[in-house]
Amino acid sequence: MQKLFRLVFFSLLALHGSWQMTHAQLTLKVISVPTNTPPGANIHAVGTFNGWNPSDATKILTPLGNGQYSITLTPPVGEVKFKFTRGSWTTVEGNANGGFLPDRVHNYNGQPTTLDLTILSWEDLGGNNSTAAPNVSIMDNNFYMPQLNRYRRIWLYLPPDYATTSKKYPVLYMHDGQNLFDAATSFSGEWEVDESLNSLHQQGDYGCIVVGIDNGGIDRLNEYSPWVNVQYNAGGQGDEYVDFIVNTLKPHIDSTYRTLPGRTTTGTMGSSMGGLISMYAFSERQDVFSRAGIFSPAFWFGGNSPANHVAAHPRQGEARVYFLAGGQEPVSVAQNMQAVADSMMAAGFLNDEKFFAVVSDGQHSEWFWRREFPDAYKWLFQNTASAVGGPNAEPDAPIEIFPNPTGSWVRLSGVATGERVDLQIVGSDGRVWRDSIAVGGEPVWTGNLPAGLYFVKVKKQDGKWVTTKMIRQ
Repeated sequence: MQKLFRLVFFSLLALHGSWQMTHAQLTLKVISVPTNTPPGANIHAVGTFNGWNPSDATKILTPLGNGQYSITLTPPVGEVKFKFTRGSWTTVEGNANGGFLPDRVHNYNGQPTTLDLTILSWEDLGGNNSTAAPNVSIMDNNFYMPQLNRYRRIWLYLPPDYATTSKKYPVLYMHDGQNLFDAATSFSGEWEVDESLNSLHQQGDYGCIVVGIDNGGIDRLNEYSPWVNVQYNAGGQGDEYVDFIVNTLKPHIDSTYRTLPGRTTTGTMGSSMGGLISMYAFSERQDVFSRAGIFSPAFWFGGNSPANHVAAHPRQGEARVYFLAGGQEPVSVAQNMQAVADSMMAAGFLNDEKFFAVVSDGQHSEWFWRREFPDAYKWLFQNTASAVGGPNAEPDAPIEIFPNPTGSWVRLSGVATGERVDLQIVGSDGRVWRDSIAVGGEPVWTGNLPAGLYFVKVKKQDGKWVTTKMIRQ
């Protein structure tokens, strides 16, 4: 009996010790916060211990007074990764300059431990070493993305003469907004998009509005690919991300700023995963985008899907795609890029509608993309409004029909989302098949039309009739 008692006692002791080793306490004590921390702000701990939920109400630190805070966790033994936020990824902590701060990492041994930590800055409030030009601004720190039920910081570059002219401008939508304009917010260097475009403007370039969309941190892989990568257990939200740009962000930009909203004056650009989603957006929504800059694309993430997707979406009109990779990158980057470029030919694009370059000294790095950006921009937007022209040049976006040839539905390009226009569809025999109002961004029903040639006439308010041809298959 005594032997049995000892066995049970030591077994319970061992279990208790095991529980302590795997679920003992780890205290995160913040001993200093930035001076611009909003009064009364809740500070959240986010990491591997709560599924990286930045607004977890159960992980709010307790104020200790004198600008100090703490929280006690019971994580399992092993590597613990974490950060601090004020309740969202937009308000995540940053480095000393207000830029990207890598995950904090602590190898937890299971013993009661207290870490004394300092929060250097908040990304949305920035640091003191911004390199952004004066004509760069934060359009919104928390722009709502209804398709993904998230919020995101949006950057805006306006050409130097935006405030002094009535010009309308092409628009370039770019990803990884943190890295485009400001070294203080970048996580691996900036593209210097603002400096490059300002310099080109001084040389006579017409100008271009650039909209920079911050990546979502932990959601970046999910949002930048419509295809799920099983190995990384990520991807699959690319359609929603593109829908956000097309149906929420672009209408806001077009209604708030002086833009040329048509497809021939609208582009998208990104690098790595940003290159993948740029190519997908271009191919999927040719009625919106006709320009795409594809830098060091991570097409490998989607396997054969990127090339297959392009091949399955026939050319719908004039286009330009700029493919760029570095000779110092893995050879598979250029190989996968070549496969996608070749698929454009299968989709009916013209050879001179793509530019393909593998630059010998290029690396998978911001310095490389920064250097190559001006040439890519000039090639993509040549012969559009942003080509060198007179100081008062204000070309209108051409009105086009997409897809063409068409089936049951068409869309109007060159008409701003929500803009009402007069529309007529006339058969080659002179019969008027439709005489009504159409709304930009909304599809037009053509399912009742017999196969054949038609003339589509569109007139904006106080404008002239513009006629284009349409084939009904």
